[in-house]
Amino acid sequence: MAANEENEAEKNPYAYLDRDGFTSEKYKIEVRGLPKYYGIGEFKKFLNEKLDLQSCKVKPPKRSSEWLYVSFRSEEGRQKAIETLNGFLWKNCKLSAQIAKPAPDPFVKRKLEEETTNKRLKMDSGDDQAVSIQDKVKSTTIPLWNMPYPSQLELKQNEMKSILTNICKVMLKESKGDLLEWLKYQKDKYEGLPCELLPILSARTIAGYRNKCEFTVGKGTEGDKIVIGFRLSSYAAGSTAVGPIDDLCHIPSKMKTVAKVLEEFMQNSGLKPFQPVDHSGYWRQVTVRTSLCDDLMVIVGIHPQDLSSERLEELKRHLKDFFETGKGAEARVTSLHFQLMNKKSPDGENGANFSHIGGTKYIEETLLGMKFRVSPQAFFQVNTLGAEVLYKAAIDLAKPTADTALLDICCGTGTIGLAFSKHCGEVFGLEMIEDAIKDARENVVANKVENCEFFVGKAEDILSPVIRRTTKPDIIAVVDPPRAGLHQRALLTLRKANKLSRLVYVSCDPRAAARNLVDFARPPSKQYVGDPLVPVKAVAVDMFPYTKHCELVLCLERLSVVMKARESESEAAQ
Repeated sequence: MAANEENEAEKNPYAYLDRDGFTSEKYKIEVRGLPKYYGIGEFKKFLNEKLDLQSCKVKPPKRSSEWLYVSFRSEEGRQKAIETLNGFLWKNCKLSAQIAKPAPDPFVKRKLEEETTNKRLKMDSGDDQAVSIQDKVKSTTIPLWNMPYPSQLELKQNEMKSILTNICKVMLKESKGDLLEWLKYQKDKYEGLPCELLPILSARTIAGYRNKCEFTVGKGTEGDKIVIGFRLSSYAAGSTAVGPIDDLCHIPSKMKTVAKVLEEFMQNSGLKPFQPVDHSGYWRQVTVRTSLCDDLMVIVGIHPQDLSSERLEELKRHLKDFFETGKGAEARVTSLHFQLMNKKSPDGENGANFSHIGGTKYIEETLLGMKFRVSPQAFFQVNTLGAEVLYKAAIDLAKPTADTALLDICCGTGTIGLAFSKHCGEVFGLEMIEDAIKDARENVVANKVENCEFFVGKAEDILSPVIRRTTKPDIIAVVDPPRAGLHQRALLTLRKANKLSRLVYVSCDPRAAARNLVDFARPPSKQYVGDPLVPVKAVAVDMFPYTKHCELVLCLERLSVVMKARESESEAAQ
């Protein structure tokens, strides 16, 4: 891109609409006249299945639920939607639709606002001498870096209490009958909580604990020097500067070595880092994975732009030579991969492609005395020693027996299922990433486990047939979903599974998990079939020292079972 074109892109908040590649802002409409009560998922199903409009995104504007934005993949799709929706009667409400103005690029908008008020961001200038770049990186990545660790644990335990208190309040509003009586009893017994909250747990090692990091490649605050690290601020806040990782206590030294040697390689390559403002540039991301087995995986991500296939192959050869015989050899990389990171396409895929270019195709990790194979895209807990504490806590809460069939939902490389395998009769793991399931099956063989099976697919699609494969009289599910939580169809399937007696919910974002927990505990209805699953015990596990994040593990049991147990306790007390 020429310099004058680049300057124009930085002054026009709508320049991104003219770039190649898909954006949901380009073909957007406003839909008004919606009913007072409806669900976003319900409306999207109405658009795509009943009206066959093939929307790609549905979202409400901020601070309003009276209208919606709906995005499409083409101008033809947008026009068809406007013609179909105008005057359409849905839930006794007449809908209207019109073209929606695209949102301005938040980065460019912020920069223009600063220019008009003659300000500059302190984060990207040298004006803020009081705070060093190193401290700025710490504040965005490990905000609790200066707090004694016992105080961090106390802070997180109190945060979990607050979250559980709010969940209890919502459950009480949605409850009736025996469920309401039970929750009131629990609330009084545990001082506003829906269940007992055990003392917070953590691993002994809290420094250099991360076994995976995705580093951004960009420019620092001064000059054109390439930096591999973390963003100093968000794009929407008007910053694209990247800060170094040298002083971050949660990053192992091996990762820091990789970042330093790669910075030099990229600087000498003649290719600029990717620029999120105008989508120019090449070097985009570096993912590093380490293991207790002394393995080290490096994935170098690049936006190919207009590079020829020959040039890309040449870059791969240079990277391979660099890490095998060049300066990069000091990093001792055991698994090297190259990733093409293209722009998003209309189908939502980001076009990421992985090429193995050196060493082994995967790394190995040990956990609870077992070995696990981890491929580039496979999920594995980012704190291995913390994961051991987490899984032991899950086993203690689940109390599996030889008569238990365990459902390991969102199983990744099978770590939870294999950890449970010696404590139960059979294990069935479900995961949508195919490479992760390949790893899980290899892990079964490597650890000589004979009672585990793993299946590829979305939990909401394959959970029912997997449940039918169980042969044991009792089912326990362990759910370790993505940050957004478990899909509603999977939740409803679990709830109505009669043999399911207990469910252990592992959440990396307890606030986001609140909706799942409330839905598991709702009174029976036409939609929520089956005996409610209510929380009986919870424990926080600090997997992320020096950050504000914390895992919460909850054990849910059937309401009828806990009510019966409570009655027995009362009779025994009399």
